[in-house]
Amino acid sequence: MDKRQVVLVVMDGIGKSQTGIGDAVAKANTPTLDMLFKTCSHTYIKAHGEAVGLPSNEDMGNSEVGHNALGSGQIYAQGAKLVNQNIETKKIFKSNAWLELKDNCISNNSVMHFIGLLSDGNVHSNISHLIALLKQTKIEGIKHARIHILLDGRDVPATSALQYVSILEDEIKNLNDDSFYAAIASGGGRMKITMDRYCADWEMVKRGFDIHVYGKGRNFNSANEAIEILRKENPGIVDQNLPGFVIAKEGKPIGAMKDGDSVILFNFRGDRALEISMAFDNEDFTGFDRGNMPKILFAGMLEYDGDLKLPKRFLVEPPQIKNTLSEFLVKNKISQYAVSETQKYGHVTYFWNGNKSGKFSEKLETYKEIPSDNVCFDQRPWMKSAEITDDLITQIQSEKYGFLRCNFPNGDMVGHTGCMQATIIAVESVDLALTRLLPIIDQTNSILVITADHGNADEMLEKKKDGSIEPRTAHSLNPVPFIIYGKNVELKNGNFGLANVAATIVELLGLEPLEAWEESMLK
Repeated sequence: MDKRQVVLVVMDGIGKSQTGIGDAVAKANTPTLDMLFKTCSHTYIKAHGEAVGLPSNEDMGNSEVGHNALGSGQIYAQGAKLVNQNIETKKIFKSNAWLELKDNCISNNSVMHFIGLLSDGNVHSNISHLIALLKQTKIEGIKHARIHILLDGRDVPATSALQYVSILEDEIKNLNDDSFYAAIASGGGRMKITMDRYCADWEMVKRGFDIHVYGKGRNFNSANEAIEILRKENPGIVDQNLPGFVIAKEGKPIGAMKDGDSVILFNFRGDRALEISMAFDNEDFTGFDRGNMPKILFAGMLEYDGDLKLPKRFLVEPPQIKNTLSEFLVKNKISQYAVSETQKYGHVTYFWNGNKSGKFSEKLETYKEIPSDNVCFDQRPWMKSAEITDDLITQIQSEKYGFLRCNFPNGDMVGHTGCMQATIIAVESVDLALTRLLPIIDQTNSILVITADHGNADEMLEKKKDGSIEPRTAHSLNPVPFIIYGKNVELKNGNFGLANVAATIVELLGLEPLEAWEESMLK
């Protein structure tokens, strides 16, 4: 076995532009990346669509499915594809969770509530799933439904909220009759209410909880009115940052939750669903004061954390990811180190390990979380790249680990802000980190592997059908780089994706990859 350390750097959100439009990666000053491309074995690999288990190649990749593929070496049906299959077969409506929540509403003559991201971005949710659930709600004989919408503008165009509201309102109009009444009850931007992650901002979750559960918020007559007025009051604001709102009639919220109601969180992605699930599900919850919370039944679209068993009820079984790279290395007695800042710490641990919170070995695996700044990332585009690099250098120099991995979130998190200037700095910050790492790789005779989990910073603008250009805050469909530094190797020609990385790393470590994995890219 090759005793040389292998170090993996994931440059989150840094892909290769196909159009050159809004390409912050190309605009950035990246002398180290430029040198690596000129002198090292490299290729570009797929990080979206079918390559990461999503329904089609029109679906953007994301950090969760990307790290699942990187860490498992396999392609599993994920997110939207998994839910699509369950809806098509109607398996979702035979799940214990659906049956329990349905029976709860019928026996109590109560309301079925839906909370989730209103878009077709296929990253956290899909509006088609909500519509399917609403239709089945009526079929089941439930008389009332309320929808609490979270506005996207991140995985879809930045100011597209009214399009999705219109789609939903049309479906509601077709469903409503003397036997059934549904309505939008509350909402707000996904980065203002409800959808925090990694326990970074419980106040954000509380704002959403109070709006959805109690109807505590600024009142409007409709979601359309709320969005239009809030945009006028906040010129230039994008959907993800719109303040929360409540739909009310005669001064009373139309969707405040009551004892006996049922609630479904229809997001399928876990990271931004966990905290609101805790608020609904955990009896010993301490994130914030929930007040005199009504007695309701809560379910998620998926089980968002298998180790924490959250939520208690879920409509769709998650993919059972087995034979991960971490598990394989533990079996081969190879020690591992994982580090990132809070925003992507879960990606190099939980998602990397196949949606498993715990370690395969306390002795052979070490994790390090560096707390992220709680500010808008365009204000600190360097984020914690220096601290991550400091820590990684120390661990490489210790030569205690056979395999080390890190994630630099800059290209993704800053790219989502839509600020080109800040995103250029973000990319340059990652390049500076690589500049600092290379001498340490040389000094320790290690092997450095560089890739990304999806694109984002490479496509900060998009051309609309009318030819105009507007800011883009979503991930891209672009391939991502794959570079090997520190060992003279040749890469095969092939149609490779993120799932091919695990076998490649194992071969660099001098081991034989598992047959279950996608093939290595080494000749």
